[in-house]
Amino acid sequence: MSHNALKNTAPGGTSNRYRWFVLANVSVGTFMATLDSSIVNVALPTINTVFQTSLQTVQWVVTAYLLVISSLLPVFGRTADLLGRKRVYSFGFIVFTLGSALCGLAPNIWFLVGMRVFQAIGASMLMANSAAIITATFPPRERGRALGLTGTVVALGSLAGPAVGGILVGLAGWRSIFYVNLPIGIIGYLAARVVLPNDKSAGMSETFDFKGAILFTLGMVSLLLGINNGQDWGWTSLPVLAGLVLGILLLGSFFITELRVKHPMIDLSLFRNWPFLAGNLSGLLSFVAIFGNFMLMPFYLQHILNYDPTKVGMIMTSFPLVMAVAAPISGYASDRIGPVALTTGGLLFSAAGLFYLAHVSATSSAWQVIPGPLLMGLGAGLFNSPNNSSVMSAVPPQKLGLAGGVNALVRNVGMVVGIAFSVTLFENRQTAILAKVSNPSVLQQTAAFMTAYHTVMLAGMGVALVAVLISLNRKGYAKADPVKVS
Repeated sequence: MSHNALKNTAPGGTSNRYRWFVLANVSVGTFMATLDSSIVNVALPTINTVFQTSLQTVQWVVTAYLLVISSLLPVFGRTADLLGRKRVYSFGFIVFTLGSALCGLAPNIWFLVGMRVFQAIGASMLMANSAAIITATFPPRERGRALGLTGTVVALGSLAGPAVGGILVGLAGWRSIFYVNLPIGIIGYLAARVVLPNDKSAGMSETFDFKGAILFTLGMVSLLLGINNGQDWGWTSLPVLAGLVLGILLLGSFFITELRVKHPMIDLSLFRNWPFLAGNLSGLLSFVAIFGNFMLMPFYLQHILNYDPTKVGMIMTSFPLVMAVAAPISGYASDRIGPVALTTGGLLFSAAGLFYLAHVSATSSAWQVIPGPLLMGLGAGLFNSPNNSSVMSAVPPQKLGLAGGVNALVRNVGMVVGIAFSVTLFENRQTAILAKVSNPSVLQQTAAFMTAYHTVMLAGMGVALVAVLISLNRKGYAKADPVKVS
């Protein structure tokens, strides 16, 4: 069967087989983009040593990537509506792949951070349009299932990063975590040009909300810059306070603008829907809690337990492996019993995993550490698929693409905040303990590290428990009314 024939043999303009080819291509881009949000975590200690920099500086290798994506997701989603999703999505592969190559060639830490920003521009093109492409390709009766699978790919990509990164760093060095993207990106681009449908752009029939885009981008950058530098510069310092205040003012102006323009970048009326709002809030808090551990755990395993990167990666593989098993089962079950019990139970398991890690020691064996990420992997697997399904089912079909973009935005903001929150709390606690000792010994430094690490884990557990309360009150499983595909 020819490509065109394959596309036109089913209602909605695509055959069943062709639709799943589209989903496969979108999943490749989504997985690659989200994988790189966390794949460098295990490599941070190595990069820190090679470039002889501080924890606050090397943190920007991760944070800059997430910050740029968080700022540009709605912008590229709207750009694709005007120029065509296939065009923007496929070009995203080119930008991302070129950025990956330049990251691998980085001669110093700030060049690496700059190329991570460039790489993130391509990633935001991919992530902003994945849900919209799927929505346009799949009929209503299959959209929830397809979007649920994409949500699982997102979670696996985000959380498998440390495991894959650890293995690559141990076998081929830290630069390999970027070079591995090159063949995947090239194949993804070629497949996108062949497989993705030629969608019609809105052209000049709708206007681009330039004012809203500028206000949102600058507001997110200012706010997140303030959050991420609060520990390094001081929370009461002028630059941090200016960033926080400016970010709040700009985002406030953005919300006012969106209520007034004819074609807003983000339809704020979605947030009046409680199941949609509750799902995004609990998802945000879930990523805040989880990423606190994924930022610090590699340092605990390498600097305290003295494990090599390969062993660190193998230990952290337990998280995505358990999640990969639990996620599809949970998604299948949520169609029958609804999301509340599964999402709430998943968050409780995540909280239990964080509580367990709050009691590991500087002499724990690998088998004593693994139950923590196992519990968290089970929790994430139970939570993500039903939560994504609940969020996407809470909006009408014509807004599924926008809802998917907002869901991706919330997820990335959760990662950024989780990293900043964990590093700030960790550094404050460790500094407070060592301030009482004039010349701390190795044993005292280790004890301070462990106390600070335990504090972050308990705080993450508290965040997860707040998400539990929100998830319990999402008031059932709101399904969008199905519509016929013309």
